[in-house]
Amino acid sequence: MSDTANTIAGAGFAAAPARPQRARRTGRRLHVNLTGLVLPLAILVLWEASASFRWVDPVFLPAPQKVAAAFWKMLTAQNLAQDFLASITIVGQAFLYGSVAAILLGIAAGLSRRVEAFFGPTFDTIRHIPGIAWLPLIVLWLGIGAPAKVLVIAKSVFFPVFLNTLQGIRNVDRNHIELAQALTLTRWQLVRRVVLPSALPSILVSLRYAAGLAWALVVVAEGLSGLEGLGFLIFRAQGLLLTDQLMVCMVVIGLVGFAIDRGMALVQRRLLRWKQGFEG
Repeated sequence: MSDTANTIAGAGFAAAPARPQRARRTGRRLHVNLTGLVLPLAILVLWEASASFRWVDPVFLPAPQKVAAAFWKMLTAQNLAQDFLASITIVGQAFLYGSVAAILLGIAAGLSRRVEAFFGPTFDTIRHIPGIAWLPLIVLWLGIGAPAKVLVIAKSVFFPVFLNTLQGIRNVDRNHIELAQALTLTRWQLVRRVVLPSALPSILVSLRYAAGLAWALVVVAEGLSGLEGLGFLIFRAQGLLLTDQLMVCMVVIGLVGFAIDRGMALVQRRLLRWKQGFEG
């Protein structure tokens, strides 16, 4: 047999175990996904049992069927879709403004001690004031429209992303910096090829956290100031004792929050394909 044939045969023999390994990985991922459905199904069964046997007064815990009927009524006869669109628009704007500003200033502060010293005392003071505490004052400035809520949520998004970006840059391995200097990389090449890739995991984790935080805060912001959105619907349902509509809004908020988190996790996984870690 020629050398080429031997090489091809050897390559085929070496590649053969990859298929069972890929199949095992797929099976393990499917098993984990199915395992994650156990607790939600158990909660649904317990909820149905509580409503059927009247362990809890239906006024306080309506049956799942009643909640489903309320969802359909809110979707077709009321403005649930419009309220959802209003909420997701506010969250999208606030997340974009807050995260972009945080990444830019975090990079600047991470690369320069002078920039950190300039912004540090002010930022450390402001970030300890909750975003909701700013809401009454911002409403006086901007009214009860979307800009006030966007500003409050963007402020809450800004600080975790800023701090994680700054810390991610400061945690770059010193050996990598020294190697880049030995290779005579320019300042821009050092930042682009060494600093930012090393800080990227920390930045992406903060973005994932901030996205969920923004979605949670929009409910409070809309409930305290506003005439539309899921937060407004929740506070209205509470005041009118419409528990079924209240549960509808809670389920929608939970499912959308889950989708946002999974979407951010997918982005994180795609951008960090080069970084191998412990998978459990």
